[in-house]
This record gives sequence, C-alpha cells and structure tokens, in this order.
Amino acid sequence: MLVHLRMTLPSDLTDPVVSLLCEHEWTADVTVQRDVVLHPRGDLVECDVAREKAGPLIGDLRELGVHEAGSILVTEPRSSPFARAERMERAAPGHPDDAIVWESVESAAAADSVPTVSYHVFLVIAVILAAIAVVTDSSVLVVGAMVVGPDFAPVAAAGAGVVLRRPRLVVRALQLLVLSFVFAIAVVAVLGLVARGTGLIAAEDLSRSRPNTGFIWHPDAWSFIVALAAGGAGALALAIEKTSTMVGVFISVTTVPAAGNLALALAFLDTHEMAGSAMQLGLNLVGLLLAGTAVLAFQRRWWKPLCVAAERVFQRTTLTR
Repeated sequence: MLVHLRMTLPSDLTDPVVSLLCEHEWTADVTVQRDVVLHPRGDLVECDVAREKAGPLIGDLRELGVHEAGSILVTEPRSSPFARAERMERAAPGHPDDAIVWESVESAAAADSVPTVSYHVFLVIAVILAAIAVVTDSSVLVVGAMVVGPDFAPVAAAGAGVVLRRPRLVVRALQLLVLSFVFAIAVVAVLGLVARGTGLIAAEDLSRSRPNTGFIWHPDAWSFIVALAAGGAGALALAIEKTSTMVGVFISVTTVPAAGNLALALAFLDTHEMAGSAMQLGLNLVGLLLAGTAVLAFQRRWWKPLCVAAERVFQRTTLTR
C-alpha cells in the first residue's frame, strides 16, 4: 500500500526535496516538472512512498520548509499493482495497514472539531430517534440513534489534540461537543413539550417500566467500562483509518440515547430521570475521551516499534513453517 505525495515548491527548494526523495528505497516514481505551477509560481514534484514511511517523510519535508513555502498534498491510491511497490513495502519496516500518518490524523481531527450545520443536524436527528426509542421502548431505534450520532468525532479530535499538543484543537473540539449536545437536547426538549401539549406523549410513557431502554438512564460501572473500551477502539480505528470499525464504536455507547432521554425528562420535569440520563451521558463522554487519548498517546510513542517487532515475529513464524 502506497501513499502519493504531490508538492508545489519554489524553485530554490526543488533540488533539496528531490535529493531527499531519491535517497530512500521506499520511495519511487519521483517526478519533477519545473516552472509549471502558475499560482503561486513554482515547480511541481510528485512521488510514491510506502505508507509506513509517509509520516517520517512528511516530517522531513516540513523541516525543509515545504509546508510553509509551498504545499503538500497526500493521497492514497486504491491499488498499486506493480512489482516495485512490493519492493518498497518490503524496504519499509512494519505493515502498511498498521502505519499511522500523524499529519492525516491531525488534519482529520481539525476537520472534526468544526461546528458544521450537517454535524448539528445529524446529532439532532439522532437525539430525536433516541427520544422516540424511549417512548416506544424500542431497542432497534436505540441502535439506530447510536449509529446516526456523530458525537465521537469531536471526542477523538480532543484526544488527538492532547496527544499532538494542540491546545486550541482540544478547546475547539470540547466546545463543539458540549454546545452541540446542549443544542440538540434543547431542540428535542422543545419538541417533547409540543408532543406533551398535543397529547402525543404522556408522563406515563416516561415513568413506566421500559425493559428494553431502561438501561439508558441507569449508569453503572459497566457503562464506564464499555465507554473505555469503545473509546480505545475508536481512537485506534481513527489513527489507522479503519472507518468500518467506527460503526461498532457508535453502537457501543449510550451517549445519544442518554441525551434523548434527558431531553424528554426535561420536557416532563422528571428530575430522577434527568439526573440518571445526565450521569450516563457524562460517564460515557469521559470514558471515551480518557481511553481515546490514552490509546493515541500509546500509538504516538510505542506503536511503530511494536508493529516492527510483531512483523519480525510473524516473518520468523512463517519461515519456520
């Protein structure tokens, strides 16, 4: 698996950059087009690099000042069916699926901390689904609300900000997380008041026994343990870009269902369920943040040597067979 780098450079940086790109076994297809960039004026340099070495190479390019004087664009081809690609991957220690490009992690975290309209709409819809799940005691709707909810993105962004020492990123992510939940809960609480006034929902719908959804506002030690496990899995999936794994994270924690229950409890002024829902929501968010930050910190410090050592063990095991 390769990563493609496309760089625009002022002419005085082209030779040092090309020299850097050509000195490694895990880079190939270095292409230089001089004076083809029109705005701003400069040269175009491209290359392919083994994914395991993309991060360190980008770091070297930053030390040369490419990120300030020019630009770096990172893309990942869907496939690389040529023999040299296999040789490049063998020259780079580790496995490409385990490689972490921290610049991509930081870029994704920065994007996930921006308060977009779509983010708020998704969260409001998720909390609405959760509130309906409470009224109908539907476990299926609880799962649906968990999947729709986008709230793990700013949690992971805050953890990445801590590990990468980007305090502004941490603040932006936490602000988005808190304010978006406040907004979504307020919107659904108002809708709950409307439903209450029209007779669509009665107080008994909230206070009656709910065997399928009662756990939402009954936090316990397992709620926190599940949040820790889900936060760790989510951070790992974020770093190695395994987006399919994120669905499992979304349906593991009850942040959005707790928010839906809290909104209805506010509409009916049920202090008992308000307290339980708020505690469930808080426990889950804290657990996600703590575990996500811890996993990213571990990956930042120990992931690469661990993966290299594991690959050596796997290779020896394969050879002995």
